[in-house]
Amino acid sequence: MKNVYFYRHTCPLFLILALITSCCGQSNSNVRKSNNAELDVFPKTNTQIDEYVVEVFEDKKGNLWFGTMSKGAARFDGKMLTYFSTKDGLCDNTVVSITEDREGNIWFGTHSGLSKYDGKTFTNFTSKEGLCNDRVSQILFDRAGNLWVGTWGSVCRFNGTNFSSFPLPIPDVEAPVYQATTNWVTAIIEDKQGNIWFGRSGYGACKYDGHTFALFTKKDGLPSNCVQAILEDKQGNIWFGTRVAERDHPDVDKRTGAGGLSRYDGKTFIQYPGYEGLSKNDIYSIHEDKKGNIWIGATGVGVYRYDGESFKIYKGTDRMDLTYGFGVQSILEDRNGTLWLGFSGGLFRLKGTSIINVTTNGPWQ
Repeated sequence: MKNVYFYRHTCPLFLILALITSCCGQSNSNVRKSNNAELDVFPKTNTQIDEYVVEVFEDKKGNLWFGTMSKGAARFDGKMLTYFSTKDGLCDNTVVSITEDREGNIWFGTHSGLSKYDGKTFTNFTSKEGLCNDRVSQILFDRAGNLWVGTWGSVCRFNGTNFSSFPLPIPDVEAPVYQATTNWVTAIIEDKQGNIWFGRSGYGACKYDGHTFALFTKKDGLPSNCVQAILEDKQGNIWFGTRVAERDHPDVDKRTGAGGLSRYDGKTFIQYPGYEGLSKNDIYSIHEDKKGNIWIGATGVGVYRYDGESFKIYKGTDRMDLTYGFGVQSILEDRNGTLWLGFSGGLFRLKGTSIINVTTNGPWQ
């Protein structure tokens, strides 16, 4: 997400998001039927999927979905790219989180609500239907089938019928006076034990075991209280990607500080200051592939692969110059073993040892 924060821009985050977030495209009813004849089908011209590809998701059928900041959701079925936008019934054209339920419905978290797509019809949920906040940032179905919705202000659960508020505890931290993102829920995962983990941009991380909360902040070993990504690996370690809290500072010359990658083994936090871009930097995405390699997007540096013993860096080619602050927003290995990268800069994939740009015309293979 997906967790969209573009520090390379000098204007405030909320202004950027306001400019690129459109109004909710639903009618008086919260149900809209998609007209397949009106969908935007590509390739037409060789253009970027979108300037900002912030989510990459693969459904049970093997379709790849890309969440964008201005063009809605794009689906690649192996042959063609199809866009879904507000004119088709999607709630908003800023799609930051995508998931699938047990019945095969695709759910989209947008900046104007929540949309469910059953293959023909969009059903939209906003605060009118009980959603806790219309600016959605993260969505997750747990093992029990409940939908957890993280927003820019709170968390709620959806049991298929009703939304219920789920307040998160406030840790004992002193957030900078200029930071306005403390209640932004940036990450939600369920671990192997069924614990639900939440990341927040200013309040660190917390774990909910079904009864109580455990809070984790810089005092416990996180590089920064601005958590952007959480992953549990096959060994049960919890990985955290954080960003530099000082990115919010109104003075451009003071936008540096602690941030980066850390790993929690249940007792101790381990940080990685010896690797360029893994400390004092922004980490928005972490992904584990089928072989157990951990992939980490290091803003402005590249993508790291950790095999359990060492880190290897992969740099960009063609369109992308990583030194100019392009952030890796989402990482996914598909069922064929292809590694896809959603960037603030477009869609990319790993080919050999290079990161290459994928436009509407590919290269898809």
